[in-house]
Amino acid sequence: MPAVVVTGARQTGKSTLVQRLVPGPRRFLSLDDLDVADLARRDPDALLGEDGPVTLDEVQREPQLLLSIKRAIDRGRRPGRFLLTGSANLLLLRRVSESLAGRASYLTLWPMTRREQLGQGRCGLWEELLAADEREWIDLLREARTEREDWKALARRGGFPVPAVHMRTQAERTTWFEGYVRTYLERDLQQLSSISALPDFRRLMWAASLRLGRLLNQTELARDVALPQATAHRYLNLLEVSFLVVRLPAYALSRTKRLMKMPKLYWGDVGLALHLAGEGEPEGAHLENLVLLDLLVWRESRPTRTEILHWRTATGEEVDFVIETDRTLLPVEVKATARPRLDDARGLLSFRRESPRISRAGLLLHTGDRLEWLTEHILAAPWWMAC
Repeated sequence: MPAVVVTGARQTGKSTLVQRLVPGPRRFLSLDDLDVADLARRDPDALLGEDGPVTLDEVQREPQLLLSIKRAIDRGRRPGRFLLTGSANLLLLRRVSESLAGRASYLTLWPMTRREQLGQGRCGLWEELLAADEREWIDLLREARTEREDWKALARRGGFPVPAVHMRTQAERTTWFEGYVRTYLERDLQQLSSISALPDFRRLMWAASLRLGRLLNQTELARDVALPQATAHRYLNLLEVSFLVVRLPAYALSRTKRLMKMPKLYWGDVGLALHLAGEGEPEGAHLENLVLLDLLVWRESRPTRTEILHWRTATGEEVDFVIETDRTLLPVEVKATARPRLDDARGLLSFRRESPRISRAGLLLHTGDRLEWLTEHILAAPWWMAC
């Protein structure tokens, strides 16, 4: 494509990635630089130059620059000429009128996975599990030979490269997360949308961090933080545009059960969510969030359409994640228990009864060491073997 757009939350490593991993001579211009931003506003064509390859960092700061990029592409399509990064989802920003449709590929850089933090340069074994016969799953997971890890320690440090890899104490990370929140509220957020009541916005962030892993009822959330529903809705949209909040859609194909179609709320980084909530001890929902982020990283690397969804009925039966790819469904349940029982797989069993022809065997991920079939179609596996 003539343009590649790399988006993701602040501090996921986009600038480092595009500067170090893209070969060949390229001009690198960051719109965090006030002089560059001023030229982009006054004379974007002059900023882009003639025909050479150029990398533009934090392009969401001047959305009108995309119009000049579109004109440059239409004058002559050179693969890879423009490499753009943005700390906001350009496709969801209202003030971005040009999406570069048909001219750009969009990629999202999520915080680092567990295996990336270990230096393995990858996410979990989702691709291998989908490709393999279910009878091979146990051997596949055993042969991966990954070491067991304390999921609570992983949740506390999160996936942003600086606190996850370069900091050693929780006190250092707490200081970093607080600086991150302040920078987001006082600088980045104001460039996305005018927010006059920052304490209200921070209160909503706090309330959203306490609802991690739950169905998102915007009316209830707005009432709890004493905000109009329209305001709470706008604030949540801004968090989603910034890749700080993830709304997980519901899987809706069912003929016999009444399903809950509200999305579930998760965070783009578990360490940040824990910091905002002021909670010292991670809970089961935080483990779910860790698995979800690993799945999102895997989804970004796939060339074919893949959906990550949740399933829940009005009677309370649920499956944390349903991976929908091609014509196959892979249900995944996450339990913060070291001794998984058949009762923990009730949702998986119910889901498979609903979609027996297109559903793979269910995965029950847990915090223990047991790797075994609980039933003919439910495999209990340690979370760290899959992620």
